[in-house]
Amino acid sequence: MKMTAAAALLASVFVMTGCQALVGGAVGAGATGGGYEVHLDQNKKKVQEDYEAGRIDEEEYRIRIDQIERDSFIQ
Repeated sequence: MKMTAAAALLASVFVMTGCQALVGGAVGAGATGGGYEVHLDQNKKKVQEDYEAGRIDEEEYRIRIDQIERDSFIQ
């Protein structure tokens, strides 16, 4: 569903503004997506640290990691 929404948004940008704006928008979206993935990676490291330090149990660890992976664009 995320891919469909992204494709529809990209197509509408192309139709409304032309190819030049499409390239600029794609670059901006890529930078934003990259920043989001870095944030998720930091969250994964924090959860791993919490688990190793004994602040959370294995069940909580798996729940949190699963949620982070579901939020990621990169599967």
